Amino acid sequence: MTIKQVKTGWQVNIQPGGRGAKRVKKTFDKKADALAWERHVRAKVQESPDWAPARKDARPLAELCTLWFNLHGQGLRAGEDTYRRLLAMCEAMGNHRAETFTAEVFAEYRKRRIDDGVTPNNMNREHAYLRAVFNELIRLGHWKRDNPLKLLRAFKIQERQLSYLKAEEISQLLDSLAASNNRNVELIARICLETGARWSEAESLRTTHVHSNMVQFSQTKSNKTRAVPVRAELVQRLKDHHATHGIGERFFTDAANQWAFSEAVKAAGLTLPTGQATHVLRHTFASHFMRNGGNILALQKILGHQSLTMTMRYAHVAPDHLIEATAFNPLAKPAL
Repeated sequence: MTIKQVKTGWQVNIQPGGRGAKRVKKTFDKKADALAWERHVRAKVQESPDWAPARKDARPLAELCTLWFNLHGQGLRAGEDTYRRLLAMCEAMGNHRAETFTAEVFAEYRKRRIDDGVTPNNMNREHAYLRAVFNELIRLGHWKRDNPLKLLRAFKIQERQLSYLKAEEISQLLDSLAASNNRNVELIARICLETGARWSEAESLRTTHVHSNMVQFSQTKSNKTRAVPVRAELVQRLKDHHATHGIGERFFTDAANQWAFSEAVKAAGLTLPTGQATHVLRHTFASHFMRNGGNILALQKILGHQSLTMTMRYAHVAPDHLIEATAFNPLAKPAL
């Protein structure tokens, strides 16, 4: 019975959203009022299903992550790695029921991880992964509630000054790389220094990506293809290297290339900032590009940055170029 007589009157006890939904109760003095209210609630649910209280959701957090991976994540370049990280996070947080998972739960987990020595930058990454899971499931219609992490702010990270190699250090490094037993490492480094490519982008180059003194990078961080002009000498070196060491369309196949780079850096007596390693080559290209009078917008296109804000990190190394702001502003020199 959805309506029954109690000591205080007539009580309506219903689940307007159906089985599993939240139950609502209300008591009236008269049975007629109770019947009318019940009809009103049921009609309201029929007109607008979203009006009904949300059904209980017993799915554990890991199940949502698996659903995200099956419907969306497996199509991403780093989807499998992200999925493994998500499952590890769920286990570390006790694999909460999704409906009881809150920003506070994640904040407490984040604090434990920070106390264990995990960097704030890594925690921001985990935060972004899990927030993206809820956002995507909301878009796909598999999560009807709000994103529990939408109001939780990420840590503000103090940006480190980007370091780059000076001309003499570049020569030292190239000599050391040339002396390496690894047959690929010196040429990969040259590609990065001549094009500003990331190490993984240069390492994954194929013969179809090099033509007409142009190198095309397709396996990029932004998933957008970009092409960079190069000198004919570099193109010839790539062709010669492929003829001797290439396999199929690939120029480079050795899995130990990054390790060989690190060893060559040590042998050259260079000290790189923590966390930069091969990325210093990209910073070196960008810094020298600006110091030599390059245009910041051209650099943005070469590096493949979606936002000019990322590229502006290199502006400080070109004081002579940017000093034009003081000479050409409208107060210093009004336009005719």
